[in-house]
Amino acid sequence: MESKAVLSSLQPNYLLCPSRSSSSSSSSSSAAAATFLPLYSSQRTRFCPPQFLKLQQQVLASASCRNVIETNSPPRTAAVLSDSYSTEAYELADIEWDNLEFGFLPTDYMYMMKCTQGGNFSKGELQRFGNIELSPSAGVLNYGQGLFEGLKAYRKENGNILLFRPEENALRMTLGAERMCMPSPTVEQFVEAVKETVLANKRWVPPPGKGSLYIRPLLMGSGAVLGLAPAPEYTFLIYVSPVGNYFKEGVAPINLIVEHELHRATPGGTGGVKTIGNYAAVLKAQSAAKAKGYSDVLYLDCVNKKYLEEVSSCNIFMVKGNVISTPAIKGTILPGITRKSIIDVARSQGFEVEERLVPVDELLDADEVFCTGTAVVVSPVGSITYKGKRVPYGVDGFGAVSQQLYSVLTRLQMGLVEDKMKWTVELS
Repeated sequence: MESKAVLSSLQPNYLLCPSRSSSSSSSSSSAAAATFLPLYSSQRTRFCPPQFLKLQQQVLASASCRNVIETNSPPRTAAVLSDSYSTEAYELADIEWDNLEFGFLPTDYMYMMKCTQGGNFSKGELQRFGNIELSPSAGVLNYGQGLFEGLKAYRKENGNILLFRPEENALRMTLGAERMCMPSPTVEQFVEAVKETVLANKRWVPPPGKGSLYIRPLLMGSGAVLGLAPAPEYTFLIYVSPVGNYFKEGVAPINLIVEHELHRATPGGTGGVKTIGNYAAVLKAQSAAKAKGYSDVLYLDCVNKKYLEEVSSCNIFMVKGNVISTPAIKGTILPGITRKSIIDVARSQGFEVEERLVPVDELLDADEVFCTGTAVVVSPVGSITYKGKRVPYGVDGFGAVSQQLYSVLTRLQMGLVEDKMKWTVELS
């Protein structure tokens, strides 16, 4: 549950309704108890979850007292609400939740925090979502000095919101920033910024079972630099968008083609961190594959050209009997957080998991193949095409193993089972 400081600063993003015992003519500054009512329907019908979140008093923050740090709390970086932060009540965003795709939808607020080279991030700000201003000479534009992360928030049946392992994304960004010569927010700053951004945009968190709120933190060299050097200033930014399934097939099997000429990463490069350039490098092969009817591309190592690395934006697993194998993290493969979670879930379910070099020929003899990632979660692979040979794995959906792992992980992410792993963070 969140601190009173964060909740009080973000109350305007719920439809605040007086309790039945209070008069409808009561002032908005009344101390009467009130109820937060998350509203879940694209028809704007009011849905009240089984348990209401009760407020003991309504806090009205003025522009002169926007700091949301509690006086008795230990010192920490907190967001300051910009003057454009709205105090209007709302209903759940009026979109077709049943037809939600994986695409960008502008939401209400974004989070921004800056620091100079060699300095520390401090005092982030929630502001209305919109375009940002960058110098044409910004380090991110000229030399690709940028990282991003991706994580999701899910709506529970009681209206609360769950984040999945946000501290892991924070740690990965810290490692990536060190590789890219950038300062980074602390883990605490990152997680708090994610919480505040999600709470400010809570009307965009889909109803239970309708999708998730995709959270995109960015870290970029925003300062102007002409010669090749680290930028003098850095910006940490978070925006969010409600999303459905990543692949158009949904949870139906996807079809991959193995790329053996173009490569995603090289030893000693940046393939193991989530830098922006890694993804531009896959667009050519991915576009060509999609033009031929494939869902995505599976890449091989660039030295031997025979060991599996990863798909354009997700990790790969193969199943043979009771053994699940996935390429080992060795600097050219992104250490996916869903990958890490699936490995732990699989072991808890009694499977043997191997992280090793996986030859492409071995993949072609697998019982099942599946992909993992924040966007896809777990996606079954229906076929692999390698040098003109197509190997099918099934056309009816998940295999038995991937179905089991998908079910365990998604039920945990959505709050449908007890989180014995302690992976989720609940917001109310």
